Amino acid sequence: MADIVVVEDERELATLVERALREEGHRVEVIRDGAAALERLTGPGQPEPDLIVLDLMLPNVDGLEICRRVRQSKITPILMLTARSTELDRVLGLELGADDYLTKPFSLRELQARVSAILRRVEMMRALSRTEDGTTRIDHGDLTIDPLSREVTSRGQPVHLTAKEFDLLHLLAANPGRVFSRDYLLHRVWGEDYVGVDRTVDTHILRLRKKLGGPGSPAERIVTLWGVGYKYERPRDGGA
Repeated sequence: MADIVVVEDERELATLVERALREEGHRVEVIRDGAAALERLTGPGQPEPDLIVLDLMLPNVDGLEICRRVRQSKITPILMLTARSTELDRVLGLELGADDYLTKPFSLRELQARVSAILRRVEMMRALSRTEDGTTRIDHGDLTIDPLSREVTSRGQPVHLTAKEFDLLHLLAANPGRVFSRDYLLHRVWGEDYVGVDRTVDTHILRLRKKLGGPGSPAERIVTLWGVGYKYERPRDGGA
């Protein structure tokens, strides 16, 4: 069972989507206005849902802007609904941080299947995160990270990182497979009050990759998703 926010201005479709998701046992909140959705999803003190089902075309604030604003501070999974079928519209949504999309008209069974698949992926990533919390040593074979001593080794060699480089690497590696926007990383690692250049995160990622050993090293697990942000890919063998 998950808490799902559905943002859809077409009343009949919103009702069908809500009913289909409730049939799967989920708790569903429906919002039909873009501005109201933006306040609900990004406003201070608002509870974070497990999934957002977000229409692209909305009154007042469109779905792309909502997706962009959510991704500045949250990693809540987003399933985007769009009546547009062009590749550009789909790419824009994915580049802004949507996890998946459905093009209207769609079957309710496909909607249920997509939602279930996204929630399974989220639970898998949460399980990995629980085993790699803020104090547990991360050991991925040729890369180890000890948050207590703040020591890192890459292919058996010590890696000397600055405080921010360590915090950035630890956040990524402790959540393998999870995509983080640049804004989220900036707020999480540097703090909400940080004032600096736009490329701070990119610069630190470049330095991290170089210090971890460059091509053929664990540095290659830090993956750039152009227009979205970064993620860390767990070794295929799962590490030690």
